[in-house]
Amino acid sequence: MSKIHPTAIIDPSAELADDVEVMPYTIIEEQVRIGAGSIIGPHCVIGKGTVMGANNRTYSGAQIGVAPQDLKHLCDEVGTTVIGDNNIFRESVTVSSSTVYSPDDTKKETCIGDNCLFMACSHVAHDCVVGNRVIMANSAGLAGHVEVQGGAILGGLAGVHQYCRIGAMAFIGGMSRINMDAMPYMIMEGHPARCYGPNVVGLNRNGFSKEAVSRIRRIYKIMYRSGLNTGQALKEIEKTVEDCDEKQVLVDFVKSSTRGILR
Repeated sequence: MSKIHPTAIIDPSAELADDVEVMPYTIIEEQVRIGAGSIIGPHCVIGKGTVMGANNRTYSGAQIGVAPQDLKHLCDEVGTTVIGDNNIFRESVTVSSSTVYSPDDTKKETCIGDNCLFMACSHVAHDCVVGNRVIMANSAGLAGHVEVQGGAILGGLAGVHQYCRIGAMAFIGGMSRINMDAMPYMIMEGHPARCYGPNVVGLNRNGFSKEAVSRIRRIYKIMYRSGLNTGQALKEIEKTVEDCDEKQVLVDFVKSSTRGILR
């Protein structure tokens, strides 16, 4: 028995694995590819050129890979959306494709990794890069060109400004306003957000040792509680904290920041 509901509209150029299920009144546009084990819910739209890996699930009303909400985008051009495996897009989630500002502007993409959960009404804007195991709670939103690194969690109604970065395993509290880069491993909350300390619960859940958590605490105290500015704190961290993976992640994140670090 076919798993494609007769009311679904699927462009002939779309490539769906044999076991993909498409529920009623869904539209799958041109040049879409959907991997094995995926379930596309009712009343969804999968935009032109979207590539989805295996075992993805969309719920009612999700709009994935649709045209970006950017006035500079050329309406006749189609951006790129690439999605990994095992992601869940709940009701009315929206994911915009990348922008195309000129006919030669084809190298950008909106990219989502594996094993992410996007709760109802959350939004991933054009040209965003979302890592693996990211959770966005209800109505959390990413503006354009945002990067969310692996294991990060965004609480409900949190909003992230264009070009900001959310570091690995950071926790962003509900209704927070993120207008600068949020450090890896930290809890950020507020309007605008500020740092409230290491995300110890998240670190423990992800298998960090007691020693690693202790080092992250030391880095937090130097960065946020020593009275040093960001540059001075960075030098102190490099000088006094022993070399380890978590130190390197934090130092590299700060050094590569273009918007500055939330304090």
